[in-house]
Amino acid sequence: MFIEPAETQVRLLTPAQAAILDGTLNAIAADPDAVKPHATASALRDYQHDGVRVVFYATALGSILIVTYVEVD
Repeated sequence: MFIEPAETQVRLLTPAQAAILDGTLNAIAADPDAVKPHATASALRDYQHDGVRVVFYATALGSILIVTYVEVD
């Protein structure tokens, strides 16, 4: 699930960038707890790898990821 500003950021991605983001989100969903905590907000997780950055938090059971920020180079 995307919330603003991530929702707007995703709409601006090229098809190639969207495909990269899909793969990244699948990897994150497989083990969200393996992603390091955000530097300034401990409830958030901050994934950065190969030109992709996703800031998110997981629901209590970890079954839903709430994405708050997205970058894809």
